[in-house]
Amino acid sequence: MLPVVANLLCIEDGQTSQRIMPRVVPDQREKFENDELFRKLSRECEIRYTGFRDRPLEERQFKCRQECSEGHADVAFAGAGVNICLTFTTNSWSENPEDRIPTREFVDFDKEPGKVHFKSQFIMNGVCVIWKGYLDLLRLDGTGWLEFDEERAQVEDSLLRQQIEQYNRGLRDFEDRQRHYQQAQERQAETEAEVVQALLNFSEKHDKPTSNHY
Repeated sequence: MLPVVANLLCIEDGQTSQRIMPRVVPDQREKFENDELFRKLSRECEIRYTGFRDRPLEERQFKCRQECSEGHADVAFAGAGVNICLTFTTNSWSENPEDRIPTREFVDFDKEPGKVHFKSQFIMNGVCVIWKGYLDLLRLDGTGWLEFDEERAQVEDSLLRQQIEQYNRGLRDFEDRQRHYQQAQERQAETEAEVVQALLNFSEKHDKPTSNHY
């Protein structure tokens, strides 16, 4: 698969480093509609099951059906140079594995004899997408394409705004700390200068020679 692109927001204050890695780009739809890779993958194109390529065909056919039943499969977009490990489960965004369950909505062996139809939701190069397609269970190839996931994109956009606000708030706090530290240093320097000047004045006053009158 081509490298995933992500923006990196970073604050460094010398001793600590806070990094926020947004999962999506600021304008997902614009990128999906204009990026060359997405334009290519949004059209129907040939796909192939790529799991267990060193095994005999019959074993690969069995493994393909088994993996799809479990809710995952390795698939390549032929001609695009893209390999993806797809998951066909509900609540794919949940961090709890128990929420991610393969259902007929995401992996369907009954829609068409000899084929498995599925869809998968994920973030690719900073854009929320839905992958849809099918595989022939004998030939282990088929057709697939990407669609823009409008609903999830709105959720991720909201999270992105929160991350940016968190970054800006951290940056403001860092700048405030730096300013207060600089002001304290300046006050300390002024105080030290005043003390030094006072000592010099005191020394000059007592070091002056006194006149003796007879």
